[in-house]
Amino acid sequence: MNLLATFKLALQALGRNKMRSALTMLGIIIGVGAVIAMVSIGQGASASIQAQISQLGNNLLYVSAGSSSTGGLRGGFGSGTTLTVEDVEAIGREIPSVRAASPSVRAGGQLIFRNQNWSASGGITGTNEQLLEIRAWSMQSGQFFTETDVRTAARVAVLGQTVVDNLFAGTDPLGQTFRIQNLPFRVVGVLTPRGQSQSGQDQDDVVIIPYTTAQKKLLSITHVPMAIVSALSQEATFTAENQIGALLSQRHRLGPNQEADFQIRNLTDIAEAADESSRVMTNLLASIAGVSLLVGGIGIMNIMLVSVTERTREIGIRMAIGARSGVIRRQFLIESVTISMVGGMIGVALGVAASIVISSTLSWPTLVSPASILISAVFSVIVGVAFGYYPARKAAALDPIDALRYE
Repeated sequence: MNLLATFKLALQALGRNKMRSALTMLGIIIGVGAVIAMVSIGQGASASIQAQISQLGNNLLYVSAGSSSTGGLRGGFGSGTTLTVEDVEAIGREIPSVRAASPSVRAGGQLIFRNQNWSASGGITGTNEQLLEIRAWSMQSGQFFTETDVRTAARVAVLGQTVVDNLFAGTDPLGQTFRIQNLPFRVVGVLTPRGQSQSGQDQDDVVIIPYTTAQKKLLSITHVPMAIVSALSQEATFTAENQIGALLSQRHRLGPNQEADFQIRNLTDIAEAADESSRVMTNLLASIAGVSLLVGGIGIMNIMLVSVTERTREIGIRMAIGARSGVIRRQFLIESVTISMVGGMIGVALGVAASIVISSTLSWPTLVSPASILISAVFSVIVGVAFGYYPARKAAALDPIDALRYE
């Protein structure tokens, strides 16, 4: 008997007990559907985290000044005066793995335009003209300030959309003059909206000005609390981190046993840690859901053993007229695989549908990957083979005479 004929015979045998076959499939359906849904939740969360981190910029590193100590009270990193503009320029100029570097100076102050005022939650940030490249940001309207603006400490500003909505409602902000700490600033551009960050902070509630303007006219300082650095690639961030550390240690004349007066944070480390956490959670969810597949496989074995017992006389007759044990074994094995395959296909559809429903109703990010579908389908076949082999072997091992006598 060829494989096609054996498959048709297996389908006929399953069709004689439609309800029992459907209930047996239910375990596989639930198992495969649960695995796909759980994996899609985990992968969606991972993709969301990576997207949020990538929004911060291109392969970012943050270089902070050291801590300060006043009256025995020690401040955190960034509170010291150990990082200078010259340090940041040296990072951008001398380190080959760095694409761009910018000082970052944070100031506060109420924003005033005519009879409106606003306090930006993102603060007033001073940078250089390379910020758009470093942060992978773009302009919605107008233009970013130039190198000349930075060099001359011009009073120009680029605004986020939230500031525009609250300070210039109903008015085109470009070319308008508003005040920060009673100093007039001219709006030269509006940034493309980015929405909330992973921590829930509004990334559009920000004012960006030349760092020289922030230093000289808002804060009266000459040092740089922090620098933003963009590496050439994600892999290059680790090289850049080591090279920046070596460069700053040399520039600050730090000895081999001396504590660094700066700190370097690599966002790639943060992204990898977040990705690893998401991967562990995804594997945990998939493992829990995989228990359903195991239960479904046990259900298949149970039903196939019952089927072997019910069809003992049939098996004896087939053996008596010449059917070999390999044919009997193949028939029952195909029945088991058919149950798991059909259940697996229905489970895939159910899992994809569940992912869509979860995403639309609970607003959870989900991502159904072709790999998870393929793995679930293959695993359902493996379950059919693994749990169907023993009943198939038992059927093939029956003695024809004893099988014919079975009542």
